[in-house]
Amino acid sequence: MGKLRQYLIETHNADIPPVTLWRTLQRWGFTYGTGKRRSALKERDDVVLARRRYLRQKRANRNPDGSLKRPEVYLDETFVNKNHSGQFTWYLEEDGPWVNKPSGKGPRLIIVHAMTVAGWVQGAELVFEAAKRTGDYHGQMNWENFSTWFADQLLPHIPSRSLIILDNAPYHNVLVEDAVPTPQSRKEQLCAWLTRNAIPWTPDMLKPELYELCKKFAPAPAFRLDQLAEAAGHSILRTPQYHPELQPIETCWGIVKNYMADHCDFTTRNFHQQLPIALSTVKPSTCRKLIAKVVEQEEKYWAEDAQLYEYDFDEISEEEEWAAD
Repeated sequence: MGKLRQYLIETHNADIPPVTLWRTLQRWGFTYGTGKRRSALKERDDVVLARRRYLRQKRANRNPDGSLKRPEVYLDETFVNKNHSGQFTWYLEEDGPWVNKPSGKGPRLIIVHAMTVAGWVQGAELVFEAAKRTGDYHGQMNWENFSTWFADQLLPHIPSRSLIILDNAPYHNVLVEDAVPTPQSRKEQLCAWLTRNAIPWTPDMLKPELYELCKKFAPAPAFRLDQLAEAAGHSILRTPQYHPELQPIETCWGIVKNYMADHCDFTTRNFHQQLPIALSTVKPSTCRKLIAKVVEQEEKYWAEDAQLYEYDFDEISEEEEWAAD
């Protein structure tokens, strides 16, 4: 209010009493409340750029009529515990809720699968029991297990020249053996890499100096998974970090887990019997709708990012500052 009064005084020489100004704004339909800034202002430039690169490659795979130049395959991993069930239940208020389920989560199954617009990729399902019942389920998968599944169960069952879309799980991004060293590499590894690539270095160089030299001459990172895919005629595209909404298979996992929760009786036998049924509830029509929804989100991001960066945020107008206060 104070900023608005000051603006009216300085710009229009109109000294309006605060109460009068307050009532006038209310009559016009204004409400005084917490301001809201553009959510995009909270995003780092590297996140926006990663999303832009990803969207550019997705858009490059589309024909003018919206059809795909190359088939797209989405893959992901998830988990479900034996005692996964609904949190709420009906009960008589005078009796109170009956506690009739185990206190623990029970054994955990890791599920790996892939989908296309035609539904689940037939033959690509992998289900195994995790060694641990808690913690990040990604820790239960490693490069050896994942690469075996990728080569033996996924690649033989997807269309030729597919574009395989996945996230940035550690076992998706295992570097080739002669990859560029990382900041965590030992000094000996940095020296060895420089020597193998005929890049001059001296023994008196510190580890930070050696690493900077490696970065200067380093090619783009090469991943072992990409080599497997390319050898079979496919390509890999990784979703940008912090964007699970761009992976339609994430919603498929939600459908599967909701079914498991609705049909849980806390027995191992039922648990294993219900999982195939839960997966079958994700129909080809479901996958088509989810992928179409993701495409809409991609187009929304593409347009919003373009509009957002038309603004020069170093020179925000006074009106925008008042709106944000």
